[in-house]
Amino acid sequence: MPIVPLPIFEQEADPATRGGARTDEQVYAALKPPTSIVVRYGARRMVGEFPHEGSAKPGCGSKLVVRTPRGTELGEMLTTTCGNGGCGKSVSRSELLKYIERSGGKDYPFTAEGRVLRVAEPADLEAWSRMQASTRARLDRAREVARGFALPVKLVELEAILGGEMLTLHWMATDESQPDVGPLVEALRQAFDTPVVAQQIGARDEARLVADYEKCGQHCCCKNFLKVLKPVGMKSAKTQKATMDPLKISGRCGRLMCCLRYEDQTYEELAKRLPKKGTVVRTEEGPGTVIDGKILVQLVLVRLEEGRREIAVPVEELLP
Repeated sequence: MPIVPLPIFEQEADPATRGGARTDEQVYAALKPPTSIVVRYGARRMVGEFPHEGSAKPGCGSKLVVRTPRGTELGEMLTTTCGNGGCGKSVSRSELLKYIERSGGKDYPFTAEGRVLRVAEPADLEAWSRMQASTRARLDRAREVARGFALPVKLVELEAILGGEMLTLHWMATDESQPDVGPLVEALRQAFDTPVVAQQIGARDEARLVADYEKCGQHCCCKNFLKVLKPVGMKSAKTQKATMDPLKISGRCGRLMCCLRYEDQTYEELAKRLPKKGTVVRTEEGPGTVIDGKILVQLVLVRLEEGRREIAVPVEELLP
């Protein structure tokens, strides 16, 4: 079926009928290449702000080849920190630093030690695809080597980078001891003929590396956006009136779900707006006593003095 040109599209493409408005091509041509780019890279989704000296004008989501403290890696562009960058979603450096401070401060996995080498070319993407396809075989080989040492460790991931300069071994201890993995690292170096760096991780970091979806139906927060994984206490679960059933409040890592912690402040602020149990309040149907409250929906359950009837009242509809 032939494509029939529509008059409205033809008019928009004709400079004489646009009233001086520039085309997308003209707008893009007027942009200057970004001088610095924020990039996400690595299996643990680390973030770095690296200088960019090329003439390319990549946008958010573009694949980039970057030089990091670990070597040459494939990264994903998040934004730029210069106002004249090629990405329309640029942020200022002060906004970036403020975000980092709110997201964990000095614990946030952020670095400025590196640079953007180029926008990833088809050959780079093909090489990375081949490396990813061999991930399972590489890890199986590492576990086979580890069995000969009988160490109380669990090998979670053996991460390669695009340039092949090194492998990162992410491992967990399976008991309370502190096993010496030095001999294992040396054996892996010989097996793969590549320098190996050992990185001990905890249960939450393991979920970040290998988990996918949580029981809520969303991607695991640790894998999706949380960068600093702090301990979560039972106090948060009690504040949110969550069930105390460990199976229902534990995540893929077997620990209390991270959302209990980072939603805690919101719950505390909402809880302050609700009158406490036993408080006498006034409603449009008469005075009564608060017997329960629902934090998220901001409802209070009131037992009326007259008739002892129970009604649910939005907190904003309580009378002064």
